[in-house]
Amino acid sequence: MKAIVEFSQIEKKILPIRNQHVLLDSDVAVLYEVETKRVNEAVRNNPDKFPAGYLMELTRDEKNELVENFDHLRQLKYSPVLPVAFTEKGLYMLATILKSAKATQTTLAIVETFAKLRELSRTVASLSAVREKAGQKSLMQKSGTILADLLDQGLRVTDAETSMEIDFAVLKFRHTVRRRKAADGDKR
Repeated sequence: MKAIVEFSQIEKKILPIRNQHVLLDSDVAVLYEVETKRVNEAVRNNPDKFPAGYLMELTRDEKNELVENFDHLRQLKYSPVLPVAFTEKGLYMLATILKSAKATQTTLAIVETFAKLRELSRTVASLSAVREKAGQKSLMQKSGTILADLLDQGLRVTDAETSMEIDFAVLKFRHTVRRRKAADGDKR
């Protein structure tokens, strides 16, 4: 099943706030194709579903910093309301409240994106602990596959090759991903 919302639409909206990756209420509303006030009404009407750690109201300083650093948030500059940021757990809980087909598909795409980013983070972090070449190669291949999945969603190719090089300051990561043309009926 093809996701209605692709990784690229979600990835650029995930923001680092208070050492967590979050989505703002306004971005969630865009992804779910509803008004921001509807997302916040769902939260207000179900306070027991959003304990500490599921969402956070931003401070004025946090809001101002986001407006300065992220162009897609410039409309927040003049809003008197402080944005609400949903953590991954908060997004899961929101999915239990918003019941439309669009909300379900969007939630699935968000969950998959967070899961792949977590898996990539764990894989890259474990690279420094592995000393044997075979183990490092295996982890690099796994990282490359995850990156390809995140960046090439829905891409159909014919015997192509993609090279990626990422410099993590303490580690330079280079990997080549080869994909073959998918047969009819296959996703890739």
